[in-house]
Amino acid sequence: MNYLFKQIALLCISAIFIAGCNGSDKKTAETVTYSNPLPVAFGDPYILPASDGKYYMYGTGGVEKGFGAYSSDNLADWHYEGQVYSGDTPESWTLKNYWAPEVYEIDGKYYMFFSADWKVNPTNELENFRIGVAVSDKPTGPFKEVSDKPLFDPGYPIIDANILQQNGKTYLYYSRCCYKNPVESEVADWARAQNMFDEIEESWVYGVELSNDFTSVIGEPVLLLQPPTKMSDAQTEWESRSVTSGEVNRRWTEGSFAFEHDGKIYMMYSANFFGGQNYAVGYAVSDNPLGPFVKAENNPVLEKNTENGGDVTGTGHNMMFRSKDGKKMYTVYHGRTQKTGDERVVFIDEMKIDENGVLTVDGPSTTEKEL
Repeated sequence: MNYLFKQIALLCISAIFIAGCNGSDKKTAETVTYSNPLPVAFGDPYILPASDGKYYMYGTGGVEKGFGAYSSDNLADWHYEGQVYSGDTPESWTLKNYWAPEVYEIDGKYYMFFSADWKVNPTNELENFRIGVAVSDKPTGPFKEVSDKPLFDPGYPIIDANILQQNGKTYLYYSRCCYKNPVESEVADWARAQNMFDEIEESWVYGVELSNDFTSVIGEPVLLLQPPTKMSDAQTEWESRSVTSGEVNRRWTEGSFAFEHDGKIYMMYSANFFGGQNYAVGYAVSDNPLGPFVKAENNPVLEKNTENGGDVTGTGHNMMFRSKDGKKMYTVYHGRTQKTGDERVVFIDEMKIDENGVLTVDGPSTTEKEL
């Protein structure tokens, strides 16, 4: 009888052991969770899923006169890789204000597109931004500029470079700065009538074909997106909050990011003051890389959540990337919370495009999520 009880006990122990090692528990052990904001103080974040199996994050801030980078195996745990690009060197065209780096892996090389103030400034402009390109053999740099001059000079300050490659061609998207670009509109008329501002300056998104070696533009830039001119436009309210709240006399269309999905070109963009609470994200869709683009009816798709009991403001300058297995789409962007104050910190949230082509973002979130 004792022998029988021993055998039953052994069978029970074996069953428990096997159950503890089944696939369900293994899946649970491999589940990665995270919560926003990430412990990364970047503005204008950009994530590259590289061919080495890692994710690399680049952004504005954290280093003097250049850019730093982080790496991660799982999007939740990030390791600082140090400064990967340094500007204001004797051979560089750059001087200061290094913004919005984006890195693309192409033919075994890593190309960084970025904005900075140009040293050549004979008229002493307060904003003298241009776009440059740097290249490296590794995602962690060092990145070296491909030229001692900016990519091109349109005659006005430009920022927020983004590229799209389609059918053997390369397209560059960028934002003309608000600086010295006053625009007449019904919003400007309203602001004057309210004795708020004498004029309203605007930034606009342009597109232009780029040589495949990233050294020059082809043809003339095409205006793709700008703030609406009429008060009755469905987009006017959310794109004009920095003006209508009395925050500043500027309306922005910036931080564009274009990508392909189901034969369409989606362009996400940010509006309002990047340093304020009203920074928000919308998107537009086109059949062609150089437009025309039509803004989505469900804009904005990402904005502050404080009016709904949340703690996040200033959500913007985002980009889209896919998980390494290609099953999920994510957007990375910067925002602020009451705890972080004025410092911009990084958020990652899942985004989706439904069967009707409608894009949505599951954020801004601060609760724990699975990746």
